Amino acid sequence: MAEGSHFDPYSPFSKGDDLGKSRCLKAGRMAHQKGVNLTDVKVNDTQEFVQVRPHQEGSLEDVWQVRSSCESGRIVALKCSECGLRPGTVRVVGGADVPPGRWPWQVSVYHGSQHRCGGSVLAREWIVTAAHCVHSYRRLQASAWLVFAGIVTHGSIKQEAGVSVKKIIYHPLYNDNSLDYDIALMKLQVPLNFSDAIRAVCLPPSHQDLFQGTPCWVSGWGYTRPGQAQVTETLKEALVPLIGTKRCNSSCVYAGELTARMLCAGYLHGEIDACQGDSGGPLVCQDEVAWRLVGIVSWGQGCAEPNHPGVYTNVAQLLPWIYHVTEDRKFTTRKTPDARPT
Repeated sequence: MAEGSHFDPYSPFSKGDDLGKSRCLKAGRMAHQKGVNLTDVKVNDTQEFVQVRPHQEGSLEDVWQVRSSCESGRIVALKCSECGLRPGTVRVVGGADVPPGRWPWQVSVYHGSQHRCGGSVLAREWIVTAAHCVHSYRRLQASAWLVFAGIVTHGSIKQEAGVSVKKIIYHPLYNDNSLDYDIALMKLQVPLNFSDAIRAVCLPPSHQDLFQGTPCWVSGWGYTRPGQAQVTETLKEALVPLIGTKRCNSSCVYAGELTARMLCAGYLHGEIDACQGDSGGPLVCQDEVAWRLVGIVSWGQGCAEPNHPGVYTNVAQLLPWIYHVTEDRKFTTRKTPDARPT
């Protein structure tokens, strides 16, 4: 289905949404759809519509029927976009250097002339990071921030290659003490040019079972040793399995500090973890279709300590807000040493 395809369902958000999403996902793409009134979109006189019959069995021809008009006045607007693919195919303690293009959605977020946090490319104009990275600077101009995409080493950075930030939107329910809702979106002044080195990551589905032990990857330029006090020159990566929230909230780990907007990944024996400077960066897991942004580096007690794995913002829990900001264009850390900005 092409961008801007229109459906005329008998009821809003009927089977047309699922069919369209399935078609996009099978092509390795991310689907965005929403129900809108026909009067809210531009339609020319020659526009045709596909009427979708909910719960209709049979072939596609039985389910979809081409119509010259939209009698219900209600349509589903569908947009597909490539994401989560790497060409040809970590604030990180105990990680390994990353070859160019391995994580093409990873960005370095600079404030002034210094790396502050990581982030991920959601679309050509949109970066997602952690709210605690930007919240303390909220009274300053957004243009003071620069985003560097497609880089692996900071030594190769040229300031003029950074893209200025136009707007920063952190979640309205963000809590600076508990780090609940630790997510922020940055809209860029100019869109990124996608290439083998710069691509968008896919968002997860709204209902996804995250099983304990699922192998995921965290990446970033953060400290490689606790107390190192400086970020690394080269992007690092580390494999970190998911840890169940019940286990992570147990008395011997984080004793109930995790909310529904958080998830754990790492090792209870320590040694491999994200750290200061990795905040805002991606935790990605691969499914049969693409790489998906499951988490955002948020906080933890120390770095790579036993019984204190990394805590990440649970992206799937915040999808409605992400779609509201990025599609509708309506802009409406526990702040302690455990939080992980530099």
